[in-house]
Amino acid sequence: MNVLTEEISIDTQGFGSIHDITRQVNAKIAESGIEKGTITVFVAGSTASITTIEYESGAISDFQDAVARAAPEHIPYKHNNRWGDGNGFSHVRAAWIGPSLTVPFVNKEMTLGTWQQLIVVDFDNGPRHRKIILQLIGM
Repeated sequence: MNVLTEEISIDTQGFGSIHDITRQVNAKIAESGIEKGTITVFVAGSTASITTIEYESGAISDFQDAVARAAPEHIPYKHNNRWGDGNGFSHVRAAWIGPSLTVPFVNKEMTLGTWQQLIVVDFDNGPRHRKIILQLIGM
């Protein structure tokens, strides 16, 4: 059994920007020397999330609209009162979606569905440089 930790980085725009990282993650798996196992994909920070979606404009827009309805930007958040940074909505949105996802891989390729891509969603209220930690476990 092998364990390997890798990292990829992306620059984001915030405010629900969505970034397809499927190719970058598959490339790290291919380079790893591990044929089959699982990969955990984790975004560092409390205002971004990892999930999957069909990465096409309609699904992306629907997702962004649903998240905005669930945790609106312009309502009072106690976090904003304490820190004054105006990103209380970002923390709530990111907590709901979650910071990580674990995906099996076989023959050095994630076992995603045909229309399923791996995405980072940055909910913060400004651009950020995001580190995504990848941990592969397998043989």
